[in-house]
Amino acid sequence: MAGQISDRLNRAIEAIVAAIMLLLVVDVWLGVLDRYLLHWQLPWPEELARYLMIWAAMLAVSCGIARREHIGLSILLDKLPEGGRRGLLIAMDALAFLLFFYVFLYGIGFAATGLNRQAMIFGMSLAPAFAAIPVAAAIAATQLALVLIRDLGTQHLVDQAEEV
Repeated sequence: MAGQISDRLNRAIEAIVAAIMLLLVVDVWLGVLDRYLLHWQLPWPEELARYLMIWAAMLAVSCGIARREHIGLSILLDKLPEGGRRGLLIAMDALAFLLFFYVFLYGIGFAATGLNRQAMIFGMSLAPAFAAIPVAAAIAATQLALVLIRDLGTQHLVDQAEEV
């Protein structure tokens, strides 16, 4: 059940990241065309690209968590017996969950500071840009909880079987 919820959430986040990346490509190309051909002197493509990139990168973290594709060093893990490996992997997932939960809590205050700050262009608050931190951290923490329940420390065994 946790695996199915994780997969659905991941598909939704991947679709959002893909849409943001499409917007980013269009925005950057518009900036290039403006600078070298059209000479409209648009002030916003560079800043919009920055905010889109932040959102895409932050949201993509949860996709890596859902697929267990983040880099890891397993030299110590490989030397442990299976029970020790499972315990260590569960502890690492729990620790990572706590980290993302802390970032979520910290990020709420960070995003709130954006309410009082304005973007150099658009005349808008920076809160939507700053909200990438708590939103992405909440999704990452949720994905970590789901994959922890799904795998219960067996992900390393699956990785080893795929290598053979």
